[in-house]
Amino acid sequence: MGKDNKKEEKPKKGNFKAFLRKRAPFYLVGITLVIMSAYGILSEKNLESFFPELTSEDQQILDILMKYDGPNESGLTVMKAIENKIKEEYPDEKIFDNKKTKVELDISKVDLDEYQIVLNFQSHKGEINYNWNVNTTSKKITSNNPESKYIIDLVDFYD
Repeated sequence: MGKDNKKEEKPKKGNFKAFLRKRAPFYLVGITLVIMSAYGILSEKNLESFFPELTSEDQQILDILMKYDGPNESGLTVMKAIENKIKEEYPDEKIFDNKKTKVELDISKVDLDEYQIVLNFQSHKGEINYNWNVNTTSKKITSNNPESKYIIDLVDFYD
């Protein structure tokens, strides 16, 4: 006898907007955290980021040295071996992100086909000096001090 007072519920058009309004701050915070973590990973410094701008000839000589991976092409390059050695010296620090970290690189011609590369790594705790001679025709690398000999031996005998 009485009329049903039930109204048919129609989906509201504003439900999605209301949903977003309630949760927008959480989504914004989530997106911000993802961007910040990605930026931190992408902006990490390494040894190569400290190298100065070089001429094309000097860059080729440096590439011969830094990409050298031993007689058996072991996979460990001189660049990676130096970075590993530095990280061993400073195990609990992001040493490449420290403001006091400096890298000096000097490439000089010795003979017609031979160049000397001096790499000086300086940090707040001390410094490590590397000194090599690189023959551009034979691609032979000769160490001139114990630190650089250690790196070449590490690369040559890496398994």
